[in-house]
Amino acid sequence: MCLFRRSRFPLHLLLPALLLAAAGPSYADEIRIAVASNFIEAIRHIAERFEASSSHRVTLIPGSTGKHYAQIKHGAPFDLFFAADTRRPRLLEAEGDAVAGSRFTYALGKLVLWSPAPGYVDEAGKVLQRGDFRHLALANPKLAPYGMAAQQVLQAQGVWASLQGRMVRGENIGQAFQFVRAGNAELGFVAYSQLKRPGQAVSGSVWDIPAALYTPIEQQAVLLRGSPEARAFLAFVQGSEARSIILGFGYGAP
Repeated sequence: MCLFRRSRFPLHLLLPALLLAAAGPSYADEIRIAVASNFIEAIRHIAERFEASSSHRVTLIPGSTGKHYAQIKHGAPFDLFFAADTRRPRLLEAEGDAVAGSRFTYALGKLVLWSPAPGYVDEAGKVLQRGDFRHLALANPKLAPYGMAAQQVLQAQGVWASLQGRMVRGENIGQAFQFVRAGNAELGFVAYSQLKRPGQAVSGSVWDIPAALYTPIEQQAVLLRGSPEARAFLAFVQGSEARSIILGFGYGAP
């Protein structure tokens, strides 16, 4: 069976889907989900609860929303897509690559400026104007909605141009977070959900960025293949148990 509808496909987009296909046999009740990097921890918890209450197996493939979109357009074998924006799910639905009427908002994302060092990032984000750092991490604005939001914040603060030489860009928000956590950047724009854990305080120092400084990060999911097991997972995510998990990871409710 051919997994891709076109033969000419960029290797950096093709490889993750090929690895997925080669990872093992495909089971009738397996659900393959492309998920935005910021949502991976929350959806892991949701998937565990879902698997415990059903006979279905869930495989999660994290990555940038832009790259997942490109993979889906070239036939990657995903059943569901949990994006970090509304644009790509809407495009997939309009272009006939998703099940009509299945698209819905599952979470409202929140962008913060974070450093693992206590007291390093002030509550007003003035550290950006001070510029007493070597590297600032953010996700690639061309691929990741959280990266675009970070660009909007920097532009609103009037430092987008002056900080260009200090920016380190991750392919997705997961890589941006790793840059900061590993010490490759003193601070960075990350998703609040990467820091927040149910019942735990956030470590380090954080600027809780005013929502007015960036376009709201409305995150949508869409059904790509109308199998009963994929529909069952989608319904589970819309239920109260999954909603409680999503809120516990610091997302807003749609």
